[in-house]
Amino acid sequence: MPQNVIQVCEIFDVWGIDFMRPFSSSRGNKYILVAFDYFSKWVKAKALPTNDARVVCKILKSLFGRFGTPRAIVSDRGRYFFNDQFSKVMLKYGVTHRLAIAYHPQTSGQVEVSNHGLKRILERTIGENRVSWSDKLDDALWAFRTAFKTPIGCTPYKLAFENSLIYKEKTKRIHDSKIKDCVFNVGDRVLLFNSSLKIFSGKLKTCWTGPFTITQVFPYGTVELSQTDRPNFKVNGHRLKHYFGVDIPLMVVPDLQTFPKHN
Repeated sequence: MPQNVIQVCEIFDVWGIDFMRPFSSSRGNKYILVAFDYFSKWVKAKALPTNDARVVCKILKSLFGRFGTPRAIVSDRGRYFFNDQFSKVMLKYGVTHRLAIAYHPQTSGQVEVSNHGLKRILERTIGENRVSWSDKLDDALWAFRTAFKTPIGCTPYKLAFENSLIYKEKTKRIHDSKIKDCVFNVGDRVLLFNSSLKIFSGKLKTCWTGPFTITQVFPYGTVELSQTDRPNFKVNGHRLKHYFGVDIPLMVVPDLQTFPKHN
């Protein structure tokens, strides 16, 4: 049956997860839960004594806490991924659960390659002492993350962290360079913005309301506004922009923190 192709557009956007059982038991651990980021090829792995839904959900919550909530999780139809407990976690965090397609290298194949690669590194690390694999898992992970990967042209570590930091710094510089100081004066007409409240219905509606008239400007960015038949109120100047158009219906502000919702 045809399924939608997963579009991976950002680091830690889509993760593949799978269980592998490398060797015999090591310190009570029999399995490794592997989480694989499709974009950067970054791998997260945890040695576990069992492979049930409870431990999977616990590890995923930890993963979300560190790397952020992804758009999608890709897995096979194993009972530890395909159950009510797992589905509830996906629903709670708003994550789409996708099932890997058999014989489709863009989904299941990449996770299998990472599993084989991690197992090979483990074998070289532990030598003949197979029971020590859980102690050497972190070393194997570091070797995997810092190894050059041809598909991405660098190491997963560099792509996942060094490049993302450079990108954030660059975008911050671009953003800061476009910021212009906005000067407000008494008598100016302005619009008020509130981004934290859903006060309008419809995607094409605006969160700007007004216009209001500035009655006083205080130090450190505080501005006092007047509204028809209501007391004046104060807001931060960052929530204002100059108004140059024709009058629009004024939304009365009954409270400094809340706005009435449209039904």
